Amino acid sequence: MHMTHPNPDPHDRVLTELDIEADPFAICALEGACTLGLGRAPGATLHYVLGGQGRLSFQSLPPIDLVPGRLVLVPSSLHHSLRNHGGGQVGLPVCQPAGLDLEQHVARGEGGGNMVVLCSTVRLGLRDTHGLVDLMRVPLTLDLGDAPGAAQAINALVGEVTQPRTGRRAMIRVLLLQCVIEMLRQRLDAGDPAVLWLGALADPGLWRSLRAMLDDPGAAHSLEGLAEVAGMSRSRFAERFQMSYGRAPMGFLRALRLARAAQLLTERREPVKRIAQMVGFTSRSAFTRAFIEVWGQSPRAFRQEKTG
Repeated sequence: MHMTHPNPDPHDRVLTELDIEADPFAICALEGACTLGLGRAPGATLHYVLGGQGRLSFQSLPPIDLVPGRLVLVPSSLHHSLRNHGGGQVGLPVCQPAGLDLEQHVARGEGGGNMVVLCSTVRLGLRDTHGLVDLMRVPLTLDLGDAPGAAQAINALVGEVTQPRTGRRAMIRVLLLQCVIEMLRQRLDAGDPAVLWLGALADPGLWRSLRAMLDDPGAAHSLEGLAEVAGMSRSRFAERFQMSYGRAPMGFLRALRLARAAQLLTERREPVKRIAQMVGFTSRSAFTRAFIEVWGQSPRAFRQEKTG
């Protein structure tokens, strides 16, 4: 019998190849009406609200209300802070997160009521390709009451975080991946422009040029060279890239280089001048000016803050 198959969803390939890594989780506990500043992380930040109510505030974007069961993925380099409304929220959630053996960030203010949030820095990419999360421009949210599968995954993840067992890291990765895929799938189904870049990844030409930048942002890329990789004219490539990613190719490359520089400053001990060269800056002074513009402090100060 001859069977026909529907046209494959172009997003399926992207979601199938999605991969994620997470740093160790931490507990953010806010007691009373207060704010806890979280700065700018060189990776994306995942927040899961265990208890209490408040909001996630940003310097240049509308705030996001926080309620129990809400999962928020904040893009890299986005300065944000947690705010607890206080006054009426009851105690801690059932799992008593304040007693977990996790790094804790505690803020205290006036009044009663606690808000407790499980947080981690994550790196999102496609198989064998890092930096995919740098394509995100606005936070994504998921209410677990609307996603039973993701709710089960988060409950299992909390268990893995709190009870060290063999294979813990691998299990956390799989559970996190399930939640992020559900988050992206809901936004795609809703036609959210915040995830337009996912559709662009399904375009073979744009993907080839994008992967060239993600794989080696420090290479001597040019608009002409990237257009050639994409198999398009310079003007056509620039237009399609702008429509898909919300910025011009070379502006995107510059932001990618500075995001990668922040990661290298945190993870490696090479001199600042060497890191500037690794991400494509020939002048240390030009690199420092660009870094301050994005991160609000010099590369040296950023490294000292992140590494203690």
